[in-house]
Amino acid sequence: MRYLSVTTLAAIAVGVALTAAAQKAPPPPKLEPVPEPPPPPAEIANDPELEPQITIVRRDNETIEEYRVSGRLTMVKVTPRHGRPYYLVADGADGTFIRRDSLDTGLRVPLWVLFSF
Repeated sequence: MRYLSVTTLAAIAVGVALTAAAQKAPPPPKLEPVPEPPPPPAEIANDPELEPQITIVRRDNETIEEYRVSGRLTMVKVTPRHGRPYYLVADGADGTFIRRDSLDTGLRVPLWVLFSF
């Protein structure tokens, strides 16, 4: 009981001392207003060359969608009448294509948590 009253008395004394010190603090210096921020840049116009151009060719047994960017063929989607669609994706600048059954590359980045604070 004695330690409790001493601790309480010490806490009250520290609180009174901090309050008195805060009241005697000098006022803050005169602050200058912050200048106005510059206006945001104008919105970039959509460049039609950067948008993919899609050409759809329908045949009796399949539908072919060609995707071109800047006039270069980048991907072909082939949808057969019976079966699942597949993709031919440009491998590089040499004009070769790789067949894929989906656009998912299969890359799985580990999301391990090593440290947490």
